[in-house]
Amino acid sequence: RWKPGGVSRWSPKAWCGKKKGKRHEQPRQNRCAAAGVAAPVIVARERHLFHNLGLHCVLSIEPSWANIADKMAYGLLDAAVILPPLALALSLGLREPAVKLIVPMGLSQGGNTIVLGGEMTRNEAAQSPGTRLSGWLARRGPRPRIGVVHQFSTHNLLLRYWLALTGIDPDRDIETVVIPPEQVVRALSDRRIAGFCAGAPWGVAAEQAGVGTSFMGLSDIWPFHPEKCLAVRADWASEQPEALIRLMRALIQAQVTCDLPAEADNIAASLAKADGLALPRDAVRAALAGGDGERIWFHGVGAGLPARPHALWFLRQMLRWGWLEDRIDLNDVAGTVYRPDLFSRAVYAEG
Repeated sequence: RWKPGGVSRWSPKAWCGKKKGKRHEQPRQNRCAAAGVAAPVIVARERHLFHNLGLHCVLSIEPSWANIADKMAYGLLDAAVILPPLALALSLGLREPAVKLIVPMGLSQGGNTIVLGGEMTRNEAAQSPGTRLSGWLARRGPRPRIGVVHQFSTHNLLLRYWLALTGIDPDRDIETVVIPPEQVVRALSDRRIAGFCAGAPWGVAAEQAGVGTSFMGLSDIWPFHPEKCLAVRADWASEQPEALIRLMRALIQAQVTCDLPAEADNIAASLAKADGLALPRDAVRAALAGGDGERIWFHGVGAGLPARPHALWFLRQMLRWGWLEDRIDLNDVAGTVYRPDLFSRAVYAEG
């Protein structure tokens, strides 16, 4: 039922860790990976927030979400900025090998967009989203290909949820393929896909390139929906509890900065740097505070809280589409993986 896309991935990621000395003098490295518009990680590095809390952070490149998942599973990474459903899937062993993860904080909300190839007519623009989509599908013929960034992503689950609400079967009426976020605009331009659902800045980037139309933001489906979170290996969290709290504190400080309109231009410039995430600056700026695109929230409206009802929603959608077995206790999984108690500790430490 799930067909992965045949597109290679080269996605900007990051890891952070203490410099390694002699084994008997230094604790083992703390390593953290990040992807996409991971603005809090970049801000924390550039504003020396990690350093101020006794953490040494280094940014590096990883090739894919799958690569980060593998490295988390095999113990090559201790923590990652990751998609919440992917963290749950790893914990459940839906993607082998299984690894016990916890999600101690959220990192961002919103910013995701459904983009369709071609332009909408003036008459279509006045129609309801469901009517517009039905007309678009009718013109495209059987099962148009829609790109998503990962099977276990907020994007995919919300897209499937909304399609089902409009009477469209996401397994029968469209073909869903996995394409890295930074390649969706080119894939749409080359007509390898007919549309995509991805996070900022790629919706705006597609419109700026003249290859697609932003059909709707996923915030229209779920306002302030969770987008990325911090996930850490449970064994590392047990071994390095204070390092985890300091890591979270640095990211919380960065989240506050990322939501300030006065900082948006500087943050967009940082994310556009080659040693940042090499993202298109103007399209990124549109998603930040004061921009005119689908907004990303990093701190306000509870973006940092790893809410267990959110985990339950993702898990129930996975169950709905046949990705989970009925015997799994969803409440137990949500309570084990999502850890708002650790987030509260970090907030308390911040004062």
